[in-house]
Amino acid sequence: MSTTIITVDAKGQSCPGPLVTLAKAIKDAPDGATFELLATDPGSRSDVASWAELTGNVLESAETLPDGSFRYLIARAV
Repeated sequence: MSTTIITVDAKGQSCPGPLVTLAKAIKDAPDGATFELLATDPGSRSDVASWAELTGNVLESAETLPDGSFRYLIARAV
């Protein structure tokens, strides 16, 4: 079974923009959907992990890209 990854591009947004954009996208997605969040806000490094834990979603990975932006993979709670 393949997983569809939904990209949420929140580059250029400052806190809490990336989380608000992600939350809107996740709201209407099916359970188990996987999201790729792209962000430039350094605060997202701690915010995304905390938000995932509080909402029951799963932060599968977090990385800093070569251009200095951040990429997160988040699985929507089932």
